[in-house]
Amino acid sequence: MATAHPQNVHADDTRLEKDFPGHGVNGNAMKSNATGIDDDSGDTLKRMRTAGSVNISSELFEKLYLSPENRVKGDLRKTFGNPTPIALVGFLLSLTPLSCDLMGWRGAGGSGAASTGVFFFFGGVLMILGAIGEWIIGNTFPFVVFGTFGAFWLTFGATLVPSFNAYGAYVTDPEVAAANMGNPGNPAGLQVPAFNASFAFFLIFMGLICFIFMICSLRTNIVFFVIFLTLVCGFGCLAGAYFNLALAYENPTNLAAATRASRCIVAGGAFTFVTSLAGWWIFLAIMLASLDFPIQIPVGDLSTMIKGASDKKKVSEA
Repeated sequence: MATAHPQNVHADDTRLEKDFPGHGVNGNAMKSNATGIDDDSGDTLKRMRTAGSVNISSELFEKLYLSPENRVKGDLRKTFGNPTPIALVGFLLSLTPLSCDLMGWRGAGGSGAASTGVFFFFGGVLMILGAIGEWIIGNTFPFVVFGTFGAFWLTFGATLVPSFNAYGAYVTDPEVAAANMGNPGNPAGLQVPAFNASFAFFLIFMGLICFIFMICSLRTNIVFFVIFLTLVCGFGCLAGAYFNLALAYENPTNLAAATRASRCIVAGGAFTFVTSLAGWWIFLAIMLASLDFPIQIPVGDLSTMIKGASDKKKVSEA
């Protein structure tokens, strides 16, 4: 069968194709004759579809995979489904309820302890699976992002599980430890200054890695950039909250530190709630694009506006 190529695509341009259900007999909307393609398929060609596939532009690729278009060997992207949406589901169903807990909506609280199972099985499992999928199809940036946050949710969930003894290990007073009958996860550890200060450092460096992701996201889209920008602010607020909790527990009369901690927790929840809203928007955009839905929503593509180093090199050598 002769293959038709759009005029703006060079013969040596190996553009990515994403399969969509065809139309007609055996799912194939196109017929061939001695001269190439039937006239009945003219409308299909105008939409850049060939043999039940659609050529993906750089902008659409970035929207679907949250990464600038890159070329990898093989046809894994046409063989496997897009892993990006399932990782986003895990992220959103973990972060959105936690944000509401941090802001104390409807009397919620407890640092999201009620959602511990969600952190493990949505945040941890789904994001790790999504990271593996991105690794398989050669998308480095989303692979690192999803793997990092999958590990974060597993870590956060484990900290809340008493059997991990993350906070109980800080109870060194034998009398206080005896009150928990030797079981791990003594809740008194939550009020030990050393535990709160130590956990704050973890949040600081999560903010640092999100800052690096934020810089890298300038090659993706505006919505993804907003996600990391608000995460940097959110982790900063939460780190400040735990540092102030350490001060308040060290000196119970330090009411100012306790007040600052409370305000920082609410502010951190507000920032991560904005993160969630941006995440829900980009998730909807990806799902609509994946189904070739007639209505598409923008994400503010930056991959074609901020040129990569290889693109600039090609221009300079031309």
